[in-house]
Parts: sequence; C-alpha cells; structure tokens
Amino acid sequence: MLLFKYLPGKTTKFIKRNPIAARYVVDGLFIAGAINIMVNSLNLYAKRLGANDFQISLTQFLPQIFTMLILIPGGLYMDSVRNKKRIVIVTMIIVMFGVLLCAASPFAGSYIIPFFLTSVMLAGGAMALYNIAWQSFFPTVVDLKTRNYVLTLKTRVALFASMAAPLLIGVVLTNIEAVNVKIIAHQGFFICIILLLLLAILNFNRFRTRRIIEPKRISLAEIKNSSKSLLKNKPFLMFAFAAMFFHMTWHFDWTLYFIGQVDYLGMNEFQLGLVPLGAAAIQLFTLKFWSRKNERHGVVLPFTFGILGLSLCPLFLLIAVSLPISVGPHIFIILHMIAHIPFCVITLNLFQCLLQVVDEETRSFSMSVFASLICMSNAVMPVAGVALYHALGGDLNGLRYALGIIFILRIIATGLWLIRWRMFKIDAANT
Repeated sequence: MLLFKYLPGKTTKFIKRNPIAARYVVDGLFIAGAINIMVNSLNLYAKRLGANDFQISLTQFLPQIFTMLILIPGGLYMDSVRNKKRIVIVTMIIVMFGVLLCAASPFAGSYIIPFFLTSVMLAGGAMALYNIAWQSFFPTVVDLKTRNYVLTLKTRVALFASMAAPLLIGVVLTNIEAVNVKIIAHQGFFICIILLLLLAILNFNRFRTRRIIEPKRISLAEIKNSSKSLLKNKPFLMFAFAAMFFHMTWHFDWTLYFIGQVDYLGMNEFQLGLVPLGAAAIQLFTLKFWSRKNERHGVVLPFTFGILGLSLCPLFLLIAVSLPISVGPHIFIILHMIAHIPFCVITLNLFQCLLQVVDEETRSFSMSVFASLICMSNAVMPVAGVALYHALGGDLNGLRYALGIIFILRIIATGLWLIRWRMFKIDAANT
C-alpha cells in the first residue's frame, strides 16, 4: 500500500508479517482525522452560533452525561453479542448522523443552541460506545506480543492527523472574514468528518477476528455476578481510582484553556491551530522513545511521565497570560509543545493499563464501568472549572488562581499514579 511505502524498513517488514496491523494503522488515520477535525472546530463553531462560556462547557457536559446513561447497558449488551465488529460499525453510523445534525444546526432558527447541543450529545454518546466496542474487539484481533507495536503504529499515524487537521482548519478560517462564511466552513468540516468515518467503516469491515469469546446472556443475576467480580478485582479498583483522579484534574481546565487562549491571549484561528499542531509534532518525534520504554519497563511507569507533562500545561498557560499580549501567544505555543513531550504515553498506555486489570469474560462491562467514571469527570469538571474561574472573579486573576489550583492537583495525581505503580510492581513480584 502507498501509505506504507516510506515507513522504516522494520515497520514495513512487521506489516508484511502482520497485515492486520496495516488495517489498524489505516483505521487510526481515519478515526483520528475525524476526531481532530471535530475537536479543533467544535468550540469555535459553538461560539459563532452564539454560545456563551457556560454553553460551550455544555458541549462536554451533555455528551458525557448521556454517555454515562448508556455505557453500562451498552457494555452488558456487547458482552452478550458474539459479533462485536457489527456494533463498532453501527456506532460509527450513529456518530455520522450526529455530526450531520451538527452541520444542520444553523437551520434550527431560534433553537440553534439546543439543537446543536443535542446533536453533539448524540454524536458524543455514540463515539463513546464505539470506543468501548473497539477496545473490546481489539484483543480478539491482535495478540499480546504485538499489541504495543500495533498501537504504536496506530498512534503514529493518528499524530499525523493531529498535525494536519488543526493546520488545515486554522489556515481556512484565518483567511475568512465574514462570520456567516466561517460557519459554512465549519459545516464543510463536518462533511469531511462524515466522509472519513465512512472510509473507516469500509476499512473496518474487512477485519477478521483471531478468536471468538463466547457471549454471555443478559440477566439480573449476570449483572449482579459481573458487579461482584468487578468489586473483588483489587487491581482494577486501584487502577480506576488513580486514573479517575488523574482524569478529573485533566478535565478541570479544558474550557479554561479555550477561554485563556481566545479571551486573554487573543489568539486567532491560525494560532489556535498551531497549538495542537506543535503538540502533535513533538509527540510524533518522541513516540518511538516512549514505545521502547514500554517494552523495557512495562506500560505503568511511563504513564507517570505523561501525567507529569500534563501537570505543566496549566502552569505554562498561567505564565503565558501573565506576559505581554505581543509575546504571550508565541511563548504559550512553545511551552505547550514542551509539556506534550510525554503526552503520547497517555494515548498509548492507558488502554494497555486497563487491559492488564480487566477479566476477559466481563471485558466490555468492566470497560463500560471505567468509561462511565471518566464520562462523569468529563461532564462535571469542565463546568466546575468555569464555575471556579467565575467564583474567583471571572477575570485574568481568577484565571491565574484557577490554573494554579489545577497545577497543584495534577502534581498530586502524578504522586498517586507513582504509588499505584509501586503497588503494581509489588503485586507482580509476589505472583
């Protein structure tokens, strides 16, 4: 395939021996492209539709609340179905429909914002179910020995998409002056998302499972047994607690980051595009290093460095908004890139850490419970961040104080994960 023509020789040989890896690489390209177009245009689109700071935070809150309601029933259903590939495809189709509704939001008249938020909620909930289905399907296709390398390749092409999407969006929007034309451009981006998801479906449909896991019947007794099994799974509980606290501190400043960049740094669309572009570029250069660390030290310890890097993000934004506006955006882009040197470990390792602590028979249920916890954090914490910012004054000083608090909490999260790694290491030595 042309996509792999210029990859390193080792990678090319690996793909020839493991053709399934090539499909996961292509899958990662399409899905990451769709997600990055959505992430890098959603808040700007909402703002141009007339959304205020609180309504922008609802683009995180509402999809996550909806996801919490459907994830656990969805996970139980997935455990009861033999063909999980079909679920992956169906959820992607629902995402496409939600994205189409987002594009149609400007035609909703006086109900633009409610219509838009409902569309985002539908697309976000379906995407969460897709992730669970994909994660449950993945181990049935890729064996343990090649798992880290396949995920590394998938992450590598995803980072290319993370670089291309914000750059494209930034260039297009910067060269458009009229707000109504910018809205049309956003609608075009949503159409691109639909096309990428359609290509992802066509690619994913060609996967063949390596082994079949017998489905489980859905019943109250089965739900009770799965819940008991989960509560007795000490490694899972330790992982869930540490990961939950980390995600809470991570999600706390998501909306504040956008407010800081737009309202206090005065960044235009092109500069906003350079922020994720620089972060993705530095991750691409360091991905091989972190993948080797995984092979030598396991996936738990390197994850700590990812959390530590994220701890620097609120601190660096605090520094940037304290500088003159003539240099603040440029310094912020550089500092943000530095903070993301270990960020690819978050993408690469979190899923692998989760697979270490879930039982195979209740994999989808366990993943759904964990994802529900993360959704609760993703729903509440961005809104809580905006509330904290306004409680502290809703001005530049309020933003500084809020970012300082978040920085301290992320350092605590790093310490908790180190404790978890130490306990994990002791448990592994005793078994």
